[in-house]
Amino acid sequence: MNYFLTGATGFIGKFLTQRLLDRGGDVHVLVRPGSEHKFAALQARFPFQADRLHAVSGDLGQPGLGLAPAFVLQMAGKIDHFFHLAAIYDIEAPEAEQVNANVDGSRHALAAAAALKAGCFHYASSIAVAGLYNGIFREDMFEEAEKLNNPYLRTKHDAEKVVRTEAKVPVRIYRPGMVVGHTQTGEIDKIDGPYFFFRLIKTLRDTLPRWLPMIGVEGGRLNIVPVDYVAAAMDVLAHKPGLDGRCFHLTDPKPHKVGEVMNIFARAASAPEFAMRVDARMFGFVPPVITGGLAKLPPVQRIRRQFLNDFQIPEAAVGFINYPTKFDCRETLKELQGSGVACPRLDQYAGAVWDFWARNLDSDLFIDRTLAGNVKNKVILITGASSGIGKATALRLAETNATLLLVARTRDKLEETLAEVEAKGGKAYLHTCDVANMEDCDRLVQEVLAEHGRVDVLVNNAGRSIRRSIALAYDRFHDFERTMQLNYFGALRLIMGFLPSMTANRRGLIINISSIGVLTNAPRFSAYVASKSALDAFSRCAAAEFSDQNVRFTTINMPLVRTPMIAPTKMYDYAPAISPEEAADMICDAMIRRPKRIATRLGVFAQILYDIAPKTTEIIMNTGFRMFPDSDAAKGRPGEVVAEVAPSSEQVAFQYIMRGIYW
Repeated sequence: MNYFLTGATGFIGKFLTQRLLDRGGDVHVLVRPGSEHKFAALQARFPFQADRLHAVSGDLGQPGLGLAPAFVLQMAGKIDHFFHLAAIYDIEAPEAEQVNANVDGSRHALAAAAALKAGCFHYASSIAVAGLYNGIFREDMFEEAEKLNNPYLRTKHDAEKVVRTEAKVPVRIYRPGMVVGHTQTGEIDKIDGPYFFFRLIKTLRDTLPRWLPMIGVEGGRLNIVPVDYVAAAMDVLAHKPGLDGRCFHLTDPKPHKVGEVMNIFARAASAPEFAMRVDARMFGFVPPVITGGLAKLPPVQRIRRQFLNDFQIPEAAVGFINYPTKFDCRETLKELQGSGVACPRLDQYAGAVWDFWARNLDSDLFIDRTLAGNVKNKVILITGASSGIGKATALRLAETNATLLLVARTRDKLEETLAEVEAKGGKAYLHTCDVANMEDCDRLVQEVLAEHGRVDVLVNNAGRSIRRSIALAYDRFHDFERTMQLNYFGALRLIMGFLPSMTANRRGLIINISSIGVLTNAPRFSAYVASKSALDAFSRCAAAEFSDQNVRFTTINMPLVRTPMIAPTKMYDYAPAISPEEAADMICDAMIRRPKRIATRLGVFAQILYDIAPKTTEIIMNTGFRMFPDSDAAKGRPGEVVAEVAPSSEQVAFQYIMRGIYW
């Protein structure tokens, strides 16, 4: 038996080719000049059957596919089945390209099939031919299609019309649903359909705990089918006698709604699920003149574009959330009965589909996520670089091609950091500055710009922390003043100093080292948390102002870090804390991803809990406040020698439950 395929090197074509080879036939594959490597890759998939795969030079855009007369003469009357799979399956493709490939290409394929006197022309259509038909679309329906405004929907409908009206040989038509990966391997070669929402699911998984219930959107039913089912069904139906002239819906007889699909893949990704789903159709009562007017407002349009761009969701895909069409596939199921071919449930193979996407198609895989690649040739200024987090960050960057500007008050310790950076092969310069002194900050800015020309990344790491309950600070107003002076005003002075050059260069990243205490409202740290909160608030405001100038602000809500700053509080010797090197990794991650915020999951949860149940959060924090006493230094007895007391088991347990929070 002889087969002729267009689109054999495409997604569905690869799996159908395998089925046809397994039947023992010879498969002739249309190969466009310049695409011979694709045919070679197809042969490599079937090394023991490659001798029955034959390349046929031609082009979908040419009349009769541009087949050589000698081939047509040789094979005329010998092609038992002609499968036309080649088409554009892209809702974003230009209309002219879709017309050429889908409509004209189908006409050219029909002419080739007629010239070859093929036994049957098998056309891979799509459920898109129904347009946005509101109701049940049967397999014998075609002219009833509605709302074919989208070029993809329209060209798929027009292409099937060409097949129905111009065919000179027997025809069988197949309309697959939204085709996703193989049920066993998850293999797919393009992003389409439900894949558009995978990045959103991934972001939720990476940001929020799995058990946190989410509010989502409900919509119409998405008819999703795996590629192996489509290929198997086409194979069976193509070889079953007596079906010429019929159309078959290769669809899921029990499709899921949009929200259900999201939850199925959320479970596959170990992401939080949408416990409450709001039906988008409920907003239909709002007059279109109002919704249309709001949608056209520049801020609304920009927010919408940014959201879709962040999650790589095509604008055209949004229109399918309320997909209104249900596809009747009972006749197809009747013909497949007894063949062993049936459409599996989505939840049975969603894990394989997600895993293949995550390992092979996630766009993050193709972005340079290396530290060296993201800081190459950049000028990075780090305050507080003489010890702790600042020094650890400098040492992490020492093995890159970045230029490091190391800033601290004391020159001696700063020179130690410089020596270690240079020992690792790094390029660094030393600058002293008391960040709490505004005039010194101004001097530093002028000095740096004069000597280095610019700062691409500013790491505001220098800081001061005071652990003292408010009741012990009634007569210590200076605690709040000096903390605010360094943590807020000093950092702000540097930001304001370097922003003009960043905006002039249209690039810049400002990383502010904040605290988990801002998210947890840590008691005893009111002075410290207030100063960090001020910097956080400024950054949020500034980010909005500089969003369109490629200047980014990242806030890192650091958990407890074992640095010299916490050494005076002996209780922290027993508390779980991350190392300066782990903190440096968070800073380097900010340089790679440039997110709005980096925080631990506990910190994010604490903020959400406070928004939902502030009194509950207050009670939890008060429990910790009463459980851990003020230090002797905080009580005003710094010189008094007191025997160190190990924490109780209750204190240790509480600290580990609240891992990383300051007490």
